[in-house]
Amino acid sequence: MTQDARDQVRGRALGAILRNALLSWETVLTAGLAIGLTVLSPQPFDWWQPWFWLAGGGLAEAAFIISRLTDPTLATEAVTREFEQKFDLGDIRSGVSRQRLQSALEYRRNMLKLMDQKGGAMRASLKQTIDDVNDWIGHMFNLARAIDSFDANDLVERDRKMVPQQITKTKQRIDLERDPVVKQDLQQQLAQLQQQLTNLEATANGVKRAEIQLESTLSSLGTIYAQMSLLGAKEVDSAKAQRLRLEIQDEVASLQDTIDAMTEVQSQRLQMR
Repeated sequence: MTQDARDQVRGRALGAILRNALLSWETVLTAGLAIGLTVLSPQPFDWWQPWFWLAGGGLAEAAFIISRLTDPTLATEAVTREFEQKFDLGDIRSGVSRQRLQSALEYRRNMLKLMDQKGGAMRASLKQTIDDVNDWIGHMFNLARAIDSFDANDLVERDRKMVPQQITKTKQRIDLERDPVVKQDLQQQLAQLQQQLTNLEATANGVKRAEIQLESTLSSLGTIYAQMSLLGAKEVDSAKAQRLRLEIQDEVASLQDTIDAMTEVQSQRLQMR
């Protein structure tokens, strides 16, 4: 997730907090009291002005809204909701992939709880790590969608069965053909069919590798969470904390490589068709 995307998520989260504050029962109660006192008791003292009630209500509401916007727990919860809405698991057809993504999001929630328990430099360090984890989960989501796109393509399985038969028949025709021009055309067709079969097998193998990587990535995410749990305040700027972030970045790069490889194979297969 880019910095702009992170800023958008945080902006929507703050907007949600502000909206909820304005629609809360506290706001309704404050406004009701201010208006009621203005009407029922406009001047309880000689020096009192009716608009003082409204001004006091406005100041109380402003203090309430500021307290909500600066509450770190509320901010974390709001950002979590916005982040998870960005990755709608309902879009993932594979039950196995969906379960792994649910587990990944659960790890992330627990990481946020760890962050909320810390303060100062330690909190800032964990926040940076969680930002990297956000990228990690985003790539897991993209990989799950790539797996879905292959699983949903019935043509792949059909072609894996038919193309070997076509290769056999083409070889038989080449052996029987006497016309050199026709024979050359058949040999060219055979080369295309063999390349198509190679791409089909690469497609199937790529999906298997992607499924395995999604599972191993989830295990790695669990390991990262365990390591974050063991980080102490004195280790904020230590080599251990730095290695933790490098491990996450390596996992993100590996996931992107797998996605790129699957996209390339898919492109080659479409060109062959």
